Amino acid sequence: MAESVISVQGLIKRYGSVAAVDDISFEVKKGEVFGLLGPNGAGKTTILECLEGIRKSDGGTMSVDGCDPQSEGRKMRQILGVQLQSSSLPEAIRPGEAMTLICAWHGLSPRFDLLGHFGLDSEDKKQYCEMSTGQKRRLHLALALASDPTVVVLDEPTAGLDVQGRAQLHDAIRALKATGVTILLATHDMAEAESLCDRIAIIIHGRIASTGTPAQITSAGHAETRITLRTKKHCLLPGKDIGGARFLKQAEDYGIWLCRDTASAVMELLKEVQMSGDTVEDLRVERPSLEERFLELIERGVQP
Repeated sequence: MAESVISVQGLIKRYGSVAAVDDISFEVKKGEVFGLLGPNGAGKTTILECLEGIRKSDGGTMSVDGCDPQSEGRKMRQILGVQLQSSSLPEAIRPGEAMTLICAWHGLSPRFDLLGHFGLDSEDKKQYCEMSTGQKRRLHLALALASDPTVVVLDEPTAGLDVQGRAQLHDAIRALKATGVTILLATHDMAEAESLCDRIAIIIHGRIASTGTPAQITSAGHAETRITLRTKKHCLLPGKDIGGARFLKQAEDYGIWLCRDTASAVMELLKEVQMSGDTVEDLRVERPSLEERFLELIERGVQP
């Protein structure tokens, strides 16, 4: 089993009488993409800021690759690469100049190779103010990797990007994971979390409402799997309940059923089709989405 690179135990952060982070605990394994998923104001950024050492916690313990972020800031700068939610650079600076500046701060030679890796070498004549939002996001990620960190923190990395920009940044994150870097990703984008993360902690009102792989989280809810089926002779229409599959509705030539035991329900439906002398033309099985599970957790009343 992979070792834990990030450990958070009983983390508390208060602002006056309000607990923005209320007894949060989780661990992130080496080479894992771990997501903090939640709505705006849930406490995701506060958790990251405590882990980055830029905000003082009010309780609990934290460790990032063996370092205490609250007391070992110098070591943390070598271990951690960070892309902040609201990153910015001087308007007139160029990508190469920004990389030179950041690497000088780390005592390193400029990592111009990272600019090429993220498709920014051809943009070096552009000033920061002339770059697109996607180019800026890729530049921030390249700068975060300048010190060759073992852990990278990404706070809403694709916020404000168009579809193409999101896809490019997602590819960059997957490529980074493939090198063995541990990634902590905060987002409120359900599809992004489901696509990129090995495991997720859903944060609501500063508390963890659920944690696990995307499949574990969605399967733990009350939402049912949807089975959509079309046959050549339409033997199942008008639809009826079959075994563990509860008929929901007919949509043109398709029948739609809901179930909890997916394997058993599919087998029963296919058995019915076979017994009727019919053949399957289209079959789709859609498990509950992460968004549906998230909304369910909110409706169940995870209270602050």
